[in-house]
Amino acid sequence: MSRPKEVRISFEEVFEVLTNILIDRNFPDEDAALSARLFTETSCDGVYSHGLNRFLWYIDDIEKKYIKIGKSPRLIKRNGVLEQWDGQLGPGNLNAFRCTERAVKLAREHGVSCVSLAHTNHWMRGGTYGWQAADEGCLAMMWSNTTGNMPPWGGTVPTIGNNPFVMAVPRAKGHLVLDFSQTLFSFGKLSIYKNREEQLPFEGGYDPDGNLTRNPVAIEASRRPLPIGLWKGSGLAIMLDLFAVILSGGKSTMELRKRDHEFGVSQIFIVIAPGAEIFDSSRELLLDQIIQDIKETPVVDRHHPVRYPGENTVEIRKENLRKGIPVQKEIWERICSL
Repeated sequence: MSRPKEVRISFEEVFEVLTNILIDRNFPDEDAALSARLFTETSCDGVYSHGLNRFLWYIDDIEKKYIKIGKSPRLIKRNGVLEQWDGQLGPGNLNAFRCTERAVKLAREHGVSCVSLAHTNHWMRGGTYGWQAADEGCLAMMWSNTTGNMPPWGGTVPTIGNNPFVMAVPRAKGHLVLDFSQTLFSFGKLSIYKNREEQLPFEGGYDPDGNLTRNPVAIEASRRPLPIGLWKGSGLAIMLDLFAVILSGGKSTMELRKRDHEFGVSQIFIVIAPGAEIFDSSRELLLDQIIQDIKETPVVDRHHPVRYPGENTVEIRKENLRKGIPVQKEIWERICSL
């Protein structure tokens, strides 16, 4: 089957086009530039499902008033290193970026911080905020709940969320950033395989008849994606939702799925600033040794080397900065038509 035609667009052109579109929709200039940069960087890093492929969805949510332009997180409560913020339904990527900034600042004061965020919107690529914290020399754990889009293990109806989770470790030779949802394949990834008319590399869920399948269209139709680790991923998704709701005071997956659209989700940003006395040169050396040990593992296929979390991102970023960001021609034309 033929794949959709792709074009390569320079980072600068993508950023300029997205910025102008957001300014045209009454974003303050600073907000427009930051939001556009986050989308552009996401596609530049190879996470196309949450970059340009998601931008049209973002604009649709703005026009339908699910996303409130000009709204920023507002501090609700503070208890030492714990802070509770209200996202006021502002743009999700801007809210998450600013709460990560706040968590980093708070961690530098106390060594650790936990910033919770209620009533926000989809943060797009969760890994963005892991990279952001790592660039500041901090370790981080972050997650978001979602509407019900996955059945709990043993169930057939999607009553729990796939709640994306991020971990980040700073490293001079390349940060380690892990970003994953609790479904084996995120819905963004399913969409990419569907658009390419390709099968998944592994069974990713059930078809409407209850059979395991690699067909992304069938999985979307059944609304029964497989959780990572089967019952373990199901349990982790439930616990992440509980922590997000308790700490933020925001909406749970149970409440979110009663809406006809996902908005007003709850998120957590935990940041650790270890300081030079802990994260010294010996720790950096130990990280390098661990990575080297992992990469020396005998491989199944010599064409697919073992990689650490985030390694592939750095390589894709370099290539796309040099060649231009790949995007489906149809999607780019639709974006430009805005």
